[in-house]
Amino acid sequence: MAASAIRFGPGVTREVGMDFSNMGVKYVCIVTDATVRQLPVLKTVEDALSREGISFDVFDKVRIEPKDSSIKEAIAFARPRGFDAFLAVGGGSVIDTAKLMNLYTEYPEADLLDFVNAPLGKGRPVDKKLKPLVAVPTTAGTGSETTGTAIFDLLDKKAKTGVAHRNLKPTLGLCDPLNTRTMPAAVKASSGLDVLCHALESWTAIPYNERTPRPANPILRPAYQGANPISDVFSLHALKQTVNYLPRTIRDPDDSEAQSEMLLASTLAGIGFGNAGVHLCHGMSYPISGQNPGYKHAGYEVTGPIIPHGVSVAVSAPAVFRFTAPSNPERHLAAAEAFGVDTSNVKRESAGEVLADALSRFLDDLGDQPKNLRGLGFGAEHIDMLVEGTIPQERVLMLAPGLAKELERERDQLRSLFEYALDR
Repeated sequence: MAASAIRFGPGVTREVGMDFSNMGVKYVCIVTDATVRQLPVLKTVEDALSREGISFDVFDKVRIEPKDSSIKEAIAFARPRGFDAFLAVGGGSVIDTAKLMNLYTEYPEADLLDFVNAPLGKGRPVDKKLKPLVAVPTTAGTGSETTGTAIFDLLDKKAKTGVAHRNLKPTLGLCDPLNTRTMPAAVKASSGLDVLCHALESWTAIPYNERTPRPANPILRPAYQGANPISDVFSLHALKQTVNYLPRTIRDPDDSEAQSEMLLASTLAGIGFGNAGVHLCHGMSYPISGQNPGYKHAGYEVTGPIIPHGVSVAVSAPAVFRFTAPSNPERHLAAAEAFGVDTSNVKRESAGEVLADALSRFLDDLGDQPKNLRGLGFGAEHIDMLVEGTIPQERVLMLAPGLAKELERERDQLRSLFEYALDR
């Protein structure tokens, strides 16, 4: 079990200068995006560093839903400057970009694909200790402040991929509810849906003692190990909190309790999935985002088409958990109970339908979310490409209960899932 150190509470952002001073850091790279650059949190961290006499430069060109091109630009900024540490201030895109800046500055000769997950990349293990990285999340969604995963779009493959290794984990996550107050409702919703799927997927992933092959050396042990007794505690609690508080954060921007609880749920889900892993919702989401036919989600300040990550994972969720339920009906019924379903008289063989229905109702009640893949602009003609874009996501698919190992059977299963998600 591995996770970053976490400090949670209103105002903890102001302590970041002292944290870096305590680490002996002199020169920090602040990583953010153009929107967050204009928010009060940036002045808070700059003032905190200045009070401790710590020098810094700001990289504010992080792309929301990063592409390999934007990651390369960020790495090129960091490599020649000799930073002692990195400070990520923003959502998951910012934190993931900072992780990769930290990684590739430590390996100055490495090509981007060297550490990218196989089979899209070479899957090289991270065998060095990286520079300190402090993450200050401004969204309640990715849980990236706790995990060793960094995701981006590999444009020539039309699929998301990334790097996953425990050494990428931030040194410290400063989870300050004051920093999530500026999230627009659309961002709260899509970020919260990511928390929902993190919790559900890690709760229902294959058990840790069934994941194969066993690593020959601990350094080769993957970050995603399968559901285990420790991750279960975090995942189930985060699921219940999300069901209770996500609708409140969207309906009332002044509900500080709900916003604080969602930030905590995001962090706890990050600890859960950062060790257990995610599976089909995320595996299918990567080509959904990467092959976007032109959908632009309302409420996002971007110039081009975008399917927010939380939307791309949630749109397949009813199909996924209907499919995975036979592997462990009891877990799927426990998840349905988190949505308020009375399962006392539900038969085990109905667990998938019951959970899928509960999920569909929850998503519909949130409002302003596409109901299915067709709502994102996809049609039947896109399904084969979506299937082919999912198959390379071995890192997460290996944790999917019930998914065939034989390729043609796996294709058939994925095709059925996408067809169900097309018009649910």
